[in-house]
Amino acid sequence: MKLVLAIVNNDDSAKVTASLTGEGFIVTKLSTTGGFLMAGNTTLLIGAQENEVGKIKEIISEHSYTRVKNVPTDASLGRGLGAADVKVTANVKGATIFVIDVESFEKL
Repeated sequence: MKLVLAIVNNDDSAKVTASLTGEGFIVTKLSTTGGFLMAGNTTLLIGAQENEVGKIKEIISEHSYTRVKNVPTDASLGRGLGAADVKVTANVKGATIFVIDVESFEKL
């Protein structure tokens, strides 16, 4: 058994979750915040058999999109500029996926 942890952009989470549940996967949704952009994400927990992981990744990939964001930086602090004064452009992926082996699983 596997546990798929998928950190999905909030903008994509509704479509990803609907598609996964539509295919019969049971999904637990957690609201999370990323450290780099300090922006809201959705972390999905999905239990699956090993042969289902590919389908889960395919569904997430199909409904998650890379975006370009302008992010405030603190690189100019100390030069008379505030963190919000200077921005860098960052490509933000639609999802990050971890697949973890599950030693045991019980529904109580």
